[in-house]
Amino acid sequence: MLRALLEARLRQPRGMARAARRASWLALLSLKLLALVAGLTTPPSPARAATSDPDPVDVALVLAVDISFSMTMHELALQRDGYVEAFRDPRVHAAIAAGPHQRIAVSYLEWAGAATREVIAPWRIIGGPDDAEAFADFLAEQPLRRTRRTSISAALAEAASLFETLPATPLRRVIDMSGDGPNNEGRIVTIARNETIDAGITINGLPIMLARGGALDIPDLDHYYIDCVIGGPGAFIVPLRAHDEFTEAIRRKLILEIADLTPPRPLIHRAGERPGADCLIGERMFQDWRERNQMR
Repeated sequence: MLRALLEARLRQPRGMARAARRASWLALLSLKLLALVAGLTTPPSPARAATSDPDPVDVALVLAVDISFSMTMHELALQRDGYVEAFRDPRVHAAIAAGPHQRIAVSYLEWAGAATREVIAPWRIIGGPDDAEAFADFLAEQPLRRTRRTSISAALAEAASLFETLPATPLRRVIDMSGDGPNNEGRIVTIARNETIDAGITINGLPIMLARGGALDIPDLDHYYIDCVIGGPGAFIVPLRAHDEFTEAIRRKLILEIADLTPPRPLIHRAGERPGADCLIGERMFQDWRERNQMR
């Protein structure tokens, strides 16, 4: 039944190449979820097992969501709706139900510049469709806003600190970082990234690449996220390149994170395949932009 549900919901082909990639991902996800339900996966090691803890969850997930001015209000609405619809989706409910504890913890953090970090939804324990629907309803009621600058480093530090207030014991801790541009304020992003990874937290990414041509946009934001932002066991990105991809991309990323899977496509470039991303490009671009505007 679970595999049939996943196949029916995900059958939305857009060309043979995309259909093949989706089939590969679907097969991997379906087998993992079916194995979890049947109890066929390898039991967690004693260090990771949390069965004796009072409030175990399979994953604690901070949704760190970009609300910088480079995002239009329409795009902010699409982004919020993407998370709302994901938590209403039966496929996400199935992924939660397939975990060893059948519970996850979720928090929703909005961020922009170094001074803008607001927890919109504190930690919620989601143990079934009703909890997920309630979380979605809460998010849908919150007002949209946006503000200046982009500090991925400050957002990572804030997201990592939220785990200190987590009212549960997770098997995994994950930060789900969305953003439409490189770090341009605050600490160097790789320092914050490395500190977060060293604390045992995985960082995944949703680089929003809508090709607006703005002064602070970079064409290869996916490479920047791979080289400068994400990290930790099983870290991955799901690039978003069009307005109509918000719902699907967010849903896919959440299912992968909840089920502890990674996409089949390799994310780290092979030696010589492409140069590494400039992890200070955002700071340099903002400095150039400011100097040009001061000369006017």
